[in-house]
Amino acid sequence: MTKFLRLWTGTTASGLATWALPFVLGLAVLERTLTPSALGLVLAARTVGFLIAVPIAGVLADRYSRRQVVLWSGLMATAATPFIAYGLGRSVPLMCAAALVLGAGQGACRPAFQALTAEVVEPSKRQGANAAMTLAVRVTTLVGPGLTALLALFLDAWALVLGTAALWAVAALVPPAGTFAPGRTNTAFFAEFAEGVREARRHPWFLAGLAALAAVCATGYSATSVGLPLISRDRYGTEAVLAAATTAYVVGALVGALIIARWRPRSEGWVAFGGLAAYAVAPLALLLPVHPAVVVGAYVVAGVGVEFFNVPWFTATQREVEPTLLARVSSLDFMVSYGLAPLGLALIAPAMEAFGWPWVLGFCAAVCLLAPAAALLVPSTRRLAR
Repeated sequence: MTKFLRLWTGTTASGLATWALPFVLGLAVLERTLTPSALGLVLAARTVGFLIAVPIAGVLADRYSRRQVVLWSGLMATAATPFIAYGLGRSVPLMCAAALVLGAGQGACRPAFQALTAEVVEPSKRQGANAAMTLAVRVTTLVGPGLTALLALFLDAWALVLGTAALWAVAALVPPAGTFAPGRTNTAFFAEFAEGVREARRHPWFLAGLAALAAVCATGYSATSVGLPLISRDRYGTEAVLAAATTAYVVGALVGALIIARWRPRSEGWVAFGGLAAYAVAPLALLLPVHPAVVVGAYVVAGVGVEFFNVPWFTATQREVEPTLLARVSSLDFMVSYGLAPLGLALIAPAMEAFGWPWVLGFCAAVCLLAPAAALLVPSTRRLAR
């Protein structure tokens, strides 16, 4: 239990630091210390660093100790963060370079944390452990904006950015050592990563689920991220709908995580992909001329559904994948799902201008429904087992 508490603390600290930086830099924009275009460049650099580091870290975490990968990736992010703070109002190129290193640290710790969870937590308790991890992320997302705004009354953006460095230090130093001790290898990096891809291909449910997840991320998440602010302003004439729906999504995710922490459905894959498909109600609610309360309710349902997918998905990956290849398969998961999300965000706005937001929202809702349904055609997805 003590080991899991340390792991939970480290994972929560990394998640809070990841979430807090864009919010804090947004405050710097309000203070006119940073321009909106500079903010976009810094966050883009962080994303590039993340995507570069994820596959590399997957190989390293299977080649060496997962705990060591967590340590060095966290220390990398800790060291890079003060340079972002120093660059505020001074040098955007310095901020972008530091954000690239920070993103690499963030990306490197993801597959290592995923694999370390399988080492620290016994199989029968992993679903509850994964639910506890996601609960921590959702709580910080819900409480974080208000807490950060409160701290901003006493601290400037420079000090708040340095605060995220302290969080990364916790993520690096607090997690426990695992039990997995892989042997050293002289195999080339690409050969080792290809071995992880081959392991993923051995699990048809994983490939089908990853394709469905990538489709929902690239369409549904992107469409609602762009469409919700526009429709809140243009249809309802108030930002309150935007704030209420965003909060409702987090509340729904909290409820979903609490339920799935104890629920053990026999056909967990059907529940997981049904939850993923439930995200379709969000773009549908934005598409139809409904009361604002319906939009808020749709986001609650979407939040519940996302956790009904996330927790069984992580648990099944930890259970089914060969332990010596778990970090590489997890890195493939993060790389595909996170990698396509920025592409979707980049394309959604031009698509809305070209075809109109009703057509785009309708298309995205259809993809959110059909992609998980198509995944269920693969027999092994019913129980998320080969």
